[in-house]
Formats: sequence, structure tokens, C-alpha cells
Amino acid sequence: MQVITRFFEDPHKSFFLFGPRGTGKSTLMKARYSDAIWIDLLKPDVLLIYLTYPERLFEIVEGNPSKKTIVIDEVQRAPSLLAVVHSIIEEKKGHQFILTGSSARKLKRTSADLLGGRALKRELHPFMAAELGGRFSLQHAIQYGLLPLLFDEQKPEDGLYGYISLYLQQEIQAESLVRNLDSFSRFLQAISFSHGSLLNVTNIARECSVKRKTVENYIEILNDLLLSFQLTVFSKRAKRVLIAHPKIYLFDAGVFRILRPEGPFDKKEEAEGAALEGLVAQHLRAWNDYSEKKHNIHFWRTQSGVEVDFVIYGPQGLFAIEVKNSKQVDSKDVRSLETFLEDYPMAKLILLYRGTERLKIKNVVCLPCEEFLIQMKPNEPLWKD
Repeated sequence: MQVITRFFEDPHKSFFLFGPRGTGKSTLMKARYSDAIWIDLLKPDVLLIYLTYPERLFEIVEGNPSKKTIVIDEVQRAPSLLAVVHSIIEEKKGHQFILTGSSARKLKRTSADLLGGRALKRELHPFMAAELGGRFSLQHAIQYGLLPLLFDEQKPEDGLYGYISLYLQQEIQAESLVRNLDSFSRFLQAISFSHGSLLNVTNIARECSVKRKTVENYIEILNDLLLSFQLTVFSKRAKRVLIAHPKIYLFDAGVFRILRPEGPFDKKEEAEGAALEGLVAQHLRAWNDYSEKKHNIHFWRTQSGVEVDFVIYGPQGLFAIEVKNSKQVDSKDVRSLETFLEDYPMAKLILLYRGTERLKIKNVVCLPCEEFLIQMKPNEPLWKD
């Protein structure tokens, strides 16, 4: 993980490190803080101690005066520990806490304030292509995703099925987040058809045969478990009537592909196209979260149906990016970007496709998607001409 490790090192500041399971939070922190006090709340006996007696943390810190860094793994399992952490930080004796978590749901529900701003908030994502270098394969990433936990699996499809089962059993069922696991399983399949599309809660509720409020709760659970994210429409100085619905994505292309059913009525090209768009989305999020200067990531869609997949707005300027799952592109593929340019003449227009040549069609730079993803690195320009 040479690309991102330096962005998590701060000798003077505590931080939360959130990320879905399997993104390598524990592995990364053990590599960076090998001498830290380590409290692993995934271990049942350790968890029981801190659930019943969170003040034990005071005793651990006092008993190891030479160690100033404390890692608490999966801190959301014992939210009451945050009050103790807060108190120790307030003593200002130079302690640094790294608090990892795969869910912010329980922290929010217990009204925990994430230490009142006394700790930074970091997020860890699946691999970026730049981290893998020559090991990155666009086709493999579209099919199986980029979760570090599963990257070297001999049978990645089996690993992905196990990953989903792990979440259903250990996160959803064990924490009693839903009353009916079968309904939630049907919801996961239904939401896979919304990956990279406008979020229509009413339609999903109809497909799952559950109430709209239930689907809203399920979506909130996915977001809190960091398994999905949403993009809002770009509306700054809008000159056209835009839609209001957000777009939703599952956090990893492989997780999307394993949830999306395959059969006679499900075209492989549609699933692969959605996976490619989601792969670009997860890279944009990682690039933004790992960079010091932040950008806003949106999409753009008019009520008449003209859409641009991604709009990035921030210190580097305004970018409009369209993703095409095809090896050839022509002038009709850049029409939506050209329409966007009419409203935003300062925008830089990029079309990503599955071909191998760099092209320029009208005002649009057309780039091989694999090349674009590999060159994308934190704190560097989104695209270097």
C-alpha cells in the first residue's frame, strides 16, 4: 500500500480509520504502528472486558507509560470506550489513539460525538490501481473488485460469496440491525440493479415486497456499514432543470457483481458497464479521501435525460467524466459532455473507454480507462495531459 500509507501517519493527532471489512485497516495499522498497544475488539473475551469495564483502558495506559500510541480495532463494538479515550486525550500527556471501525452506526446511535473533533476522520477504501501497478487488471477488477482481503484468492468468486455471508451473519444478524434477514437479502439483490443509477426507493420497495420505510432503513444500514455511497446532482449555477434523486453505488465492483443476479433476462454487458462505472467511482472517492485538498464528487442529469456520470469540483477545477464500456467511441458518445460544456465552458471533459488509444473528439479527451485509473494518485492532478 505504498500510495496511501503516508496519509495516515500523524504523530501528534489521534484519528478514526473507517472502512468496510476487508479493506486492510488492521493490516495497515499493524505495519505502521507495530509497537502500539493493541486492543482487538473482534476477540470475544477482549470485547466482554471492555463492554463491562471500559475504565480498563485507563489501567492499560497507566501500566504502559512508555507507549503513547493505542490502537483500538473495531471500536464501534464498544462505544462506551470513547468517553475514556476522550478523557485520556484531555489529559494532554501525548497519547495518540487510532480507532478503527467498519461501521459508524452504533457510534451514531449511542450519540457518540467522535471525540468532539479531537480526532481526525480517515477512510480506507479497496485498492487503487496505482497501488497495484503491474498487478492491476481492469477486467479482473470489474469482475472481482479490489478488496485487499480477497485480492490473492485462488477462487475470488467463492471469497466474495463468503464476504457477503460474513456481513449478513456478523454485522446484520448479530447486531440485530434488521428483523427479517430474508427480506434484507432480497433487498441486497434489488439494490444491485440500482448500482450506478438513480435511487428510486418506491420501486425497490415494490420489488422487495416491503414498505418504503423499510427500504429507507435498509439503505441507511448499507451507508452506515460503509457498503454503499450516494452522489448528488451537480447544481451550481444551473441553467437547466435538473433531477433531484441521488445516484447510489455499492462500494466495490466485485461486491456489486456477486450481488447482481445472472440469468437469461440479465445482460452481461449491462452488469459489466455498471461495474466499470462503479470502479471509476470508487477510485474517485479514494483519490479524494486520501488527498489533502478535497473535492466534491457529483453527477449531472437534466430532466430531459442528458447525463454525465461524474462531475468533480474543487481546487483543481471542474471536471466532467463519462464512462463507456466499449472499445470504440465516436462523436455520439461525447454529446452529453458537449451539452455540459455549453453550461460550464471552463470544464475539462474526459471520456473513459475500454480501448487502447488516446483520442480527442471535439472538446473531449478520450482515454483508456485502465491508463486513467493507474495514473490516479492522491495529491496529484486527476489527469496529467
